[in-house]
Amino acid sequence: MTIIKNEPLVELDGRNLYYTFVAGARKVIAHQIELNRINVFPVNDGDTGTNLASTIRAVIESLHPHRSYKITADRIAEATLMNARGNSGIIFAQFFYGLSNEIGDLKKITLEEFAGSLQRAVKYIYEAVSNPVEGTMLSVIRDWADYIYNSWPKFTDFNHLLLSSYEILKASLLDTKARLKVLALNNVVDAGAKGFVLFVEGIIDYLETRNVKELIQAKTEAAALPKMEEVIAEEVEFRYCTEAILRDTSISQHDLMDLLNKYGNSSVVAGSDKMRRLHVHTNDPADLFFKLKDHGTITFQKAEDMVRQSESVFKRKFNIALVTDSTCDLAEDIIDFYQIHVLPVTISFGENNYLDKITLKPEQFYKLLETSEHYPKSSQVNEKSFFNLYSHLASHYDSVIAVNLSDKLSGTFHTSQRAAQMVSREFNKPITVINSRGISGSIGLLVLRIAKSIEEGMAHDQIVDMAEKWINKTRIYVTVRTLKYMIKGGRLSFTKGLIARLLHVSPIVSLDQNGKAEVFDKTFSKKSSMERIIKTVRNDLSDGTLWNYIIMHANNPEGARWYASRMEAMTGKKPASFVNISPIIGANAGVGAAAVAIMKE
Repeated sequence: MTIIKNEPLVELDGRNLYYTFVAGARKVIAHQIELNRINVFPVNDGDTGTNLASTIRAVIESLHPHRSYKITADRIAEATLMNARGNSGIIFAQFFYGLSNEIGDLKKITLEEFAGSLQRAVKYIYEAVSNPVEGTMLSVIRDWADYIYNSWPKFTDFNHLLLSSYEILKASLLDTKARLKVLALNNVVDAGAKGFVLFVEGIIDYLETRNVKELIQAKTEAAALPKMEEVIAEEVEFRYCTEAILRDTSISQHDLMDLLNKYGNSSVVAGSDKMRRLHVHTNDPADLFFKLKDHGTITFQKAEDMVRQSESVFKRKFNIALVTDSTCDLAEDIIDFYQIHVLPVTISFGENNYLDKITLKPEQFYKLLETSEHYPKSSQVNEKSFFNLYSHLASHYDSVIAVNLSDKLSGTFHTSQRAAQMVSREFNKPITVINSRGISGSIGLLVLRIAKSIEEGMAHDQIVDMAEKWINKTRIYVTVRTLKYMIKGGRLSFTKGLIARLLHVSPIVSLDQNGKAEVFDKTFSKKSSMERIIKTVRNDLSDGTLWNYIIMHANNPEGARWYASRMEAMTGKKPASFVNISPIIGANAGVGAAAVAIMKE
């Protein structure tokens, strides 16, 4: 570290706090690849750097400095809690929550006040973790806080106090390897602890010059590092890293922690009864969220696939990562075999929010569709989710290809594209987002075609060039049992729907070449609709060879089996997948819908 030459800082106000936080945050963001690569505890899923960067990036992007230390501290605490990710991110956020709680309504603080609040904040992070483990971020924060508290009388300014604490941080970080067996086995320090040390390093570097203009204008890029494959891969016991924000909780922190522990491990509960940030590793997020809804309002939830994340680090089959969203209907065994990353769309019934196919399975969705007083609404995958996933993948893959549902049906494609462009610049890695101009099985076929091309060794740019050809050779046809869901969802006016029902019209829904939904054809019975689709497929294949097809249904396996039988008789091929259709499509097609998606050679 360099010697501080700038004018001594004897008091800390809100602006000082904000700019020191930004300096520390930028240091962490710049080193997130390194943190991802040494991440082995509590799960070696290679995302600690991404999680910490996401947690603290919100402060840079959404907050402005305030003169008051207390107001700025409160705002930082709220922003980090709202955006915390992973064990390390939530512990980091809880530490700042403790800092904001343990300081009076002060516009400025002295060394003594800072040291006292720092030490008192440590108890918040230990109480938030169900099973505190030494040799982690917890230990390093505690050692640092103890040093600051015991040493502050020797100093007259923050500059030299923080600079002197750096040796303690380095020693405590190195000691994590001795305290935790899994770190010694892999010959690495704890990733979360190193992230905190980097954060303080950034603060010390900033205090040397306190050049605010340079700090704000600096473009932070994730530094590329040599791959570190010597870290030992371990099996992931619980598949989903599950998080939620629970507001106005009616359950104590202790009982809430007990509930989380029944479903898995690595439980963390941060914040207060007004807003709690939850974290747990579990294999059953759907059942857990069903229980949580009885103890408060779930305003946010996340369930990341740690098996897929771990594969990205240790068991990559390919150098190109493949991403899609949950409107892609493809069998789970295919998704797992090709290590496809799937981001879930959010589905809401009234105030209750669910993650498509993860915290709400298709079977559960169709039951709610029949019984809930609220008609379901969907929300596209947000930009931050895409950004975080692409950041993680860019740390471990040479490039990324993403396939999203038609831009005529959702803003997901454009959101995905914006995130991809930002991450591509930050990591200097190619990330291409493809507008499938499709949905459900038609996306599934495109994703499968790309996955097989990656498996065959086709180059990134060549796949992207071929994708347009494959899209143009893909069609989907859906038979609808009842029009009431299309009327409820606004896809069909009540008057038109009433007339259609009186005339017993059974529509066939498809997508045009631009990816816009259309009523492709109409018949006067469901049976004739299904026959019409088979005839249409036969005509489609008259000028080309079938590459593959997918059969889908909305809790109508009989109808789907009829399609599968007719398609196999016609083509001599079994379907690539036979799946219960995505709830997002089911919300409009309704229970009883059945569909065929085809792709020609």
